[in-house]
Amino acid sequence: MSGIVDPGLQSGTRPTAGRPERSRGGTLGPAGTVAAAAVVLAVVAAVWPSLLGGGDPLAVHPSDALTAPGPAHPFGTDESGRDVLARVVAGTRASLVVGIVATLVGGLTGVVLGTLAGLGGRVVDAVVGRVTEVAFALPLLLVALVVIAVTGPGPVPATLAVGFATAPGYARIVRGLVRTARSSQVVETAVLQGRSSGRILFRHVLPAALWPVVAVATLGVGQAVVWASALSYLGVGTPPPAPEWGAMLADGRTYLLTAPWMSTFPGLAIVVLATAVTVLGRALRRTGAAR
Repeated sequence: MSGIVDPGLQSGTRPTAGRPERSRGGTLGPAGTVAAAAVVLAVVAAVWPSLLGGGDPLAVHPSDALTAPGPAHPFGTDESGRDVLARVVAGTRASLVVGIVATLVGGLTGVVLGTLAGLGGRVVDAVVGRVTEVAFALPLLLVALVVIAVTGPGPVPATLAVGFATAPGYARIVRGLVRTARSSQVVETAVLQGRSSGRILFRHVLPAALWPVVAVATLGVGQAVVWASALSYLGVGTPPPAPEWGAMLADGRTYLLTAPWMSTFPGLAIVVLATAVTVLGRALRRTGAAR
């Protein structure tokens, strides 16, 4: 669950002199450019699936069941004769929406908790700190399953579960940034000038704390996609027959030996999207630092 916290942000390390920065000069670098292209392709698949050969993902053709990849079906078909390519393309929208919304939920919840801990007294700081420490001690998937046990299964509860499960990571980051900003010379000057607490909070403290969280949140989108797919794989996310990558992986378990393409292509889609978003997020952070 602490995976959303970038090690470089925690340790404050910088690239060594012998390691060239890929984003030097304000560019994304080769890896960042490839990742950006992959993310753009995913957005196109989510908004205009027909451009990538996405037909009807729910069309059933029993006579074409378990057809191997070929000219008619580049990714093959599943046990009901549904085109796997069409289902992978259609599933892009669900994965992107879940990843973005879950990251927003986790980030906003973390900002609220971290701000309360950073600005509140010892009691508030201790309570929020204990809650986040307990959450960090539990696996993210377990926390998400607990949330789903309360709210019930489904795509919306799964999204909220992933968001709430990742919130403690953001809360710890915001708490440290808020406490640092609160003791800065700018805030002390504003206090001496008689500025109101609300104005100091929204003009000086929160802006200093939110921008680093936005950078880290770009890395959290990829993680949210993976965890949302894991919940669907376990049967508590998007229900069948809706096209969703994790659910498609679960459907292909029975046919791993006879029709491995049923699991291979949705699995590759999860890996590619999660990796591309993470690499792009790191490239954007380096580019911002270079500027």
